[in-house]
Amino acid sequence: MKENFNKQLLLGTLIGILTPILFLPVLILFLSLSKGIDFEVIWSQISSNNMNTSKYLSLAMIVNLLWFYYFLNKEQYHLTRGIILGMICFAPYMVYIYFFQ
Repeated sequence: MKENFNKQLLLGTLIGILTPILFLPVLILFLSLSKGIDFEVIWSQISSNNMNTSKYLSLAMIVNLLWFYYFLNKEQYHLTRGIILGMICFAPYMVYIYFFQ
């Protein structure tokens, strides 16, 4: 049981949760620059419309693939499992927004 839950798994989970949240403003900045719209306009759209939040958050989760493949190539399998677990933590929110809003 101790082998299944360790510090590396927890660290991978935190990376999997925090990376999309931290990358979301960067993604919105790139979108605002490419569309020629102010950052605040797109941020307010995301804040007010949960469907847009879900779409942009799932787009920001692609960054976790970089961590996933990096730790997979380094054979850090507990960190890799943590990244997957962190991404799964977003699933209930996505399902709630998609089906119940």
